[in-house]
Amino acid sequence: MKTYILLIIALLTFPVAIQASTPVDSTIINSKKFTIVLDAGHGGSDPGKKVGSVNEKDIALKVVKKIGVLLSKNPEVKVVYTRTTDKFLELHERASIANKAKADLFVSVHCNAAANKSAKGNETWVLGLHRSDDNLEVVQRENAVILLEDNYQEKYAGFDPNDPSSFAASLLTQEDFLDNSIEMAANVQSKFEEALKRKNRGVKQAGFAVLRLSYMPSVLIETGFITNSEERDFLNSNAGQDKVAQSIFKAILNYQKNRDINNFEVEPVNIEENINSQTIEASGDDLATTSIYMVQIAASSNQVAAKSYNFKKLPEISREKSGGIYRYYTGKLSTLEDAMELKKRALKAGYEGAFIVVVENGVTRRL
Repeated sequence: MKTYILLIIALLTFPVAIQASTPVDSTIINSKKFTIVLDAGHGGSDPGKKVGSVNEKDIALKVVKKIGVLLSKNPEVKVVYTRTTDKFLELHERASIANKAKADLFVSVHCNAAANKSAKGNETWVLGLHRSDDNLEVVQRENAVILLEDNYQEKYAGFDPNDPSSFAASLLTQEDFLDNSIEMAANVQSKFEEALKRKNRGVKQAGFAVLRLSYMPSVLIETGFITNSEERDFLNSNAGQDKVAQSIFKAILNYQKNRDINNFEVEPVNIEENINSQTIEASGDDLATTSIYMVQIAASSNQVAAKSYNFKKLPEISREKSGGIYRYYTGKLSTLEDAMELKKRALKAGYEGAFIVVVENGVTRRL
């Protein structure tokens, strides 16, 4: 009986002992949902541009809902709406919803308008300075909703859509997001051009309040001119709204695909390591002066372009494949001190499982 009990204890503790001796690598394994905030422009007492019985606010809401339905089929995506009904929302409330959701992307949908009824095409905007009178006209129209808000002078202190200098602080704050915003905007325009076969008016920059207040990559999409009879009929039709929604949906997926690596939660996992190529510790005597130090920041089955913008602007991104796993590194440094500083930077950027590796004679090992 005593032997039997000892055998049971041994069997129960054996897996624990094996697990304890297995190297633990804090890499990026479990995915977290990519959060997108969809913002239907205007609403409620603010119809946006109105031509006859056609309201900008209605078209924007229908398109946004269609985008949301498409995105909701992707289990890796979480959709947050600023509004799903015909209600009035202040601009700062829209941005606040996105900020509280810690969104990875903010997409605001609108319709364009112009005094010239022959004006047509679509354009996508990111935050920037007013570089032309045409830009200022669009900004003034989309920001005019501020005047409908109570105490707007206090809520938007220091904000003047007629004065480019009032955006200086916002541009500095959102500088880290601008490249990604421009990339997303370019995706939208590309998909529009492919599917809608309409005039591509390009990616533009100006001072939209809703973009100024949202702290993540953000775009404002003008889907077409409601003042142009042909485009108005298209945008007011179910088929037209489907095509617009499909284009924006595809643009979002393309943008997300390039950022999958940044949407993984770090947790310790057990992995098999080749003892000849990786060790947990290395003494100072083992490190040759020709050693190259890197910081591993991620490991995933997803292959992502080894570009700095995909990894929160960390420098010198490189990628290696081991089995079915891609490992991503930042830096190629000659000193351990520099590697330690880069590791601190990676940790600060959110890569909590980052660790230093050294490469010697083609062999990579963990420090």
